[in-house]
Amino acid sequence: MQTLLRRLAALGIALAALFTLFPCQTHAVSTSASSAILMDVDSGRVLYEQNADAKMLIASTTKILTALVAIREGDLNDVVTVSREAAYTEGSSMYLKVGEKLTLETLLYGLLLCSGNDAAVAIAEHISGSQEDFAKLMNATAREIGMEHSSFANPNGLDHEDHYPRPGTWRVLPARRWKMRLWYGWPPPAASPLAGGP
Repeated sequence: MQTLLRRLAALGIALAALFTLFPCQTHAVSTSASSAILMDVDSGRVLYEQNADAKMLIASTTKILTALVAIREGDLNDVVTVSREAAYTEGSSMYLKVGEKLTLETLLYGLLLCSGNDAAVAIAEHISGSQEDFAKLMNATAREIGMEHSSFANPNGLDHEDHYPRPGTWRVLPARRWKMRLWYGWPPPAASPLAGGP
C-alpha cells in the first residue's frame, strides 16, 4: 500500500511540475485576413468574426451564388453552346471552346471544381441572355436569401466596382450551398463527369 501511495505522490509531483513548466493557456483566435467570418453551417451561429461588415472583393466565391441561381432557374440537362465571350473570358478556366456544346450540369461542375470563369459566363448567357441580366438575378436572389449590403456585377467574381459582397452577409450562402442537394438534387453523390465519373 505504501508503494502505491508513493507512486501516486510521485505522479502528483510530476504533474504539478509539468503544469508549472508548461502552463495551460488559451489564446484568442486571430487571422492575418483583413476580414473574416467563421460560422456553424447547421445552426448559422457565428463562431468568430473580424471586420465582417467591410466591403471586400470576393473573387471566385461569387461562383457559389452563380451555381445557386443556375440550378434554380435552369434545367441541368439543357445543352449550352459556348459563345466567343465565354470562351475568351480571362482568369481561371475549364478551357471552353467557341461553339462547344455542354450540358448545364457539366458547366456547373466546371464552375465549381475548376473555378471556371468561362463556365460562369456561359451559364449566365444561357440562363439570362447576358452577364448583366444574370447579375440582376444574382442580386435578387442575394436579397431573397438575406445577403443584404451585397452587390453583384458578374457571375465569376472578376473585379468590378459594383461587385462587393460583405463577408458578414456571406454567412447565409454556404448553408444554401450545402442545401442545394436537398432542394435540387445537385450535386449528386456520384463523381463529377470532369473527373471521369458518370
